[in-house]
Amino acid sequence: MADERTRRISEFIEPLRVRPGRSVRLDRDFDPRQRSKTVRRKKEGRELLQTGIAMLADYQARLAAQDTYGVLMCLQALDAGGKDGTIRHVMSGVNPQGVHVAGFKVPSAEELDHDYLWRYAARLPARGDIGIFNRSHYEEVLVVRVHPELLDRQKLPAESRKKIWHRRYREINDWERYLVDNGFRVVKVFLNLSYEEQRQRFLKRIDVPDRNWKFSAADVKERRRWKDYQHAFNEMLSETSTPWAPWYVVPADRKWFARICTAAILVHTLIEIDPQFPTVDAAALQRLAEARTELATQGPEAGNGSRNHGKRAGHHHRAATV
Repeated sequence: MADERTRRISEFIEPLRVRPGRSVRLDRDFDPRQRSKTVRRKKEGRELLQTGIAMLADYQARLAAQDTYGVLMCLQALDAGGKDGTIRHVMSGVNPQGVHVAGFKVPSAEELDHDYLWRYAARLPARGDIGIFNRSHYEEVLVVRVHPELLDRQKLPAESRKKIWHRRYREINDWERYLVDNGFRVVKVFLNLSYEEQRQRFLKRIDVPDRNWKFSAADVKERRRWKDYQHAFNEMLSETSTPWAPWYVVPADRKWFARICTAAILVHTLIEIDPQFPTVDAAALQRLAEARTELATQGPEAGNGSRNHGKRAGHHHRAATV
């Protein structure tokens, strides 16, 4: 059953994976409204998502107990792409102590005084943990590329700006390989939102009072650069989907389907790691047996009056405090 479930998950996410070396064109290669042949309706998706959440909880407990590997999931999307909702739903059943979400906004003066990967390295997950970058180091080849004035703030030497994007792709690939070699799996999810769906979500944020806070006039300003962002996404996906840190392009127009896909991708990553609960040696088992014997002799069924002793101790304690 477990092997069959693993096979189905693998087959489900395979069409979403960007094959290393592939030249990507989002408008040609990935449909934002795509659905699986096996999951056509939201009701079916709800049941599947709950299965994925349960599997995540199981694997995350093993990951934490083994304390050998860590997982970093990078989540990228345009505004209104559904990043926050995806994190909230997919990680809803996981122990919050083992999951850490980091969001990256405009870099501070201190961050700008370091190399561009410094602030991301500082928020990496520990062994046994799942870390989620809500936006990630890929902003350095996306928003910074679309807005070259941001590059000026990074105080780079003139020679470092030559062929900067291809150099950054190489540096990011090398950094991610370094992480994987040290036991930290890197999985990258791009929520692929259509131009029309983004418009509808922006309108909803404007028209529904409870969602007004989510909208900024800057969102519409960024939308005017749609083609520039698509070009940056195409090149990013083409240049940085590697065997050790693949990209998955998730159809994001249907939120429920995007959440299923993201959960399946994360589960698949954990299945590949296959973390196990630690086992103990013979000496430790002997100590466990001795501890159990001692604890068993302290129970009321042992007839040693421990229950009454507890009551008397409580009585004396209350008397002393009156």
